[in-house]
Amino acid sequence: MTEAVDGAATRDAERAGDAFARARAGLAAARAGRGIELDRWLASLLAETGAGEDVALVAVGSHGRGELTPGGDLDLVLLHRGRDDIAGIADRLWYPIWDRGLRLDHSVRTLDEARKVAATDLKAALGLLHARWLGGDHDLADLLRAAVLADWRSQARRRLAELAELTRARWADQGELAFLIEPDLKEARGGLRDVHAMQAAAATWVAPGPGERVRAAHDLLLDVRHALHETTGRATDRLVLQEHEAVARSLGLADGTALLRAIVEAARTVTYAADNLWRHVDRFCADRNRAARSGAKVERRPVGDGAVEHDGEVVLARGADLSDPVLPLRVASAAAQAGLPPAPATVERLAAETPPLPVPWPAEARDALVTLLGAGTAAITVWEALDQAGLIVRMLPEWAQVRNRPQRNPVHRFTVDRHLVETAAGAAAMTRDVARPDLLLVGALLHDIGKGLPGDHSRTGAVLAHQIAVRMGFAAGDADVLETVVLHHLLLPDTATRRDLDDPVTVQTVAERVSAVPGRGREVLEILAALAVADAQATGPAAWGAWKARLIQDLVRRVDARLAGTAPPRDALDPSAEQLALARHDGAAVRVAGSRVTIAVPDRPGLLWRTAGVLALHRLVVRTARVFSASDAGTAVLDFTAVPEYGTPPDPAALEADLRRMLADRLDVAGRLERRAAAARTRRGVPVPPPRVTVVEDASDTATVVEVRAHDRPGLLWRIGQAIGACGLQVTKARVDTLGAEAVDVFYVVDSTGRPLEDTAALSALREGILAALR
Repeated sequence: MTEAVDGAATRDAERAGDAFARARAGLAAARAGRGIELDRWLASLLAETGAGEDVALVAVGSHGRGELTPGGDLDLVLLHRGRDDIAGIADRLWYPIWDRGLRLDHSVRTLDEARKVAATDLKAALGLLHARWLGGDHDLADLLRAAVLADWRSQARRRLAELAELTRARWADQGELAFLIEPDLKEARGGLRDVHAMQAAAATWVAPGPGERVRAAHDLLLDVRHALHETTGRATDRLVLQEHEAVARSLGLADGTALLRAIVEAARTVTYAADNLWRHVDRFCADRNRAARSGAKVERRPVGDGAVEHDGEVVLARGADLSDPVLPLRVASAAAQAGLPPAPATVERLAAETPPLPVPWPAEARDALVTLLGAGTAAITVWEALDQAGLIVRMLPEWAQVRNRPQRNPVHRFTVDRHLVETAAGAAAMTRDVARPDLLLVGALLHDIGKGLPGDHSRTGAVLAHQIAVRMGFAAGDADVLETVVLHHLLLPDTATRRDLDDPVTVQTVAERVSAVPGRGREVLEILAALAVADAQATGPAAWGAWKARLIQDLVRRVDARLAGTAPPRDALDPSAEQLALARHDGAAVRVAGSRVTIAVPDRPGLLWRTAGVLALHRLVVRTARVFSASDAGTAVLDFTAVPEYGTPPDPAALEADLRRMLADRLDVAGRLERRAAAARTRRGVPVPPPRVTVVEDASDTATVVEVRAHDRPGLLWRIGQAIGACGLQVTKARVDTLGAEAVDVFYVVDSTGRPLEDTAALSALREGILAALR
């Protein structure tokens, strides 16, 4: 039955596609035919004036490009070689055009006059770049085009800077075509005017011209504009809501939603290409010494495993393993964390040459996705690049259903897919507020994944989210949490704004729903609270406000109080049997096995941060760490999982040798780290939330428990441990986890007498010391 339904849907889609193609072919043929007819008629008008060979009629603008739609203006230049009677010739030419009821933009120029106007009037120059001979003196028209192009290229830096300023002002005024319900097809960002600007930039030879996909997007938008003019009978470029259905029918599309979806896809293709172009142009305009150093070698700086920065973009490192299915996500996460765009050619190559991810995903792929999303707004540009290359749908097939899906609702600013990415980017600022930032970010990305499918999108999306989570390799309990988050992502805002919060039944109902996953109710609650904020802020200004925020905060506080009895047991950090056995090893034991580093030595202060420092010296990033003291053996056990910051792993023998030298006090860890830090260039990156240090009260009777939340970076654990040691404290247990780009670290510390800290001043000094180290 399912196969029959799928087959019917496929046939319907094919029929709709055929109708759309036929309608577009008809519009293109009509445009071409009308253009040929106009050209012949205008040439005959010029001939009838008896102007002779020193006068030429030239089409510029949309007519010059051969893109004249029914409502478009004729844009003509009457070019001459200094004729005294040119005014009479012009009158005999223009009046028949006006008598025919055509809209006309006209000018009369000598060659020198045309060049002077183009030199001072950017819009005139852009029109003349597409000058096309219609009749009269062909050589004169060729001279005009050659002269205008030569001037344009000789002044490329100044003219492109002007064009960039004009373009960005237009974007700010008109908005983004892909996300507007009533867009201007020509002037909005991602519209026809942007393709014309790309063509103008290409005419300077500074940048390549629009590629095949951009040209196809341009043609689609031009067809929609043509259909709009025919349908309305007006020279309008704004597609207002009341015209959606009629324009869709004239194009052979099912409805206005299908029309908007086609426009969205075309507009995003143009916008992506335009963003890449203007980044390139900005670098060209800013670098006045580029020509002088054109032969100089451009520095390539590593930004992640398999990725380097090259001329302001992230490209593949030499020797990057294209057979690795995780490479696209690894490069994407490195680009986002560095605050740089991936080079379009790099993304296309990743899409073409890397294999799909296995199922379930390896942990590294899941971690890279979370790191990408955790970059906040920087992730949006990178995600768009992956999407344009088809990598997102390849990784998440369910994304196809929401991709470019418009939300014909003035409250929503974005299409469904962009809303999901914007929500995840907003949630990145709240990762300090939840125990599992990875589940918050993935939940934000998937919360509306059910839109466009039959039924309630929350219920449908919850099923999809669970399937996706399992495919991503999340543990069963984590997949259940994500399913619950997607199912109830509207629970808090709907309840807070529509129910009586003083009614105990209201609080009890919410508590029961968030507790669907046993023992994880508070975790789900805090994720839903953060998601409610990120979702509303990504929706639009009308969806969020101080009143709504206060109601949700009040509801969360009440529900959390109801769930407080289900908190996890205190002192829950216990060693494994393997670690206990190692703790009883005679003397010092050091084991390096792949990414796992384990040390068991007689307990003494500073072991944690000195070991972390050695790992940092070998360019290893700590992903997890478990530290405890075995009191019966007088031994400390440190168990790390550490992966290379980038490149190949260090030599295990060399790492083990340095660890043993550190244990024997024959390695100046601090000095070597300081020298390396002084030699390193400051790395750009994305803005991140400030670190948070919390003393967790009543979590242990034997130690003070300190939780540190911070953006991960090389040497982070070294700095935290050093700050704890500087306060004269010893770490008896530690649980260190890196979830995406977020470090979630818990330390059990005692003073020199082996007791928890009770002095308020000492606790404050500890907290401030760690914060200072992290800054």
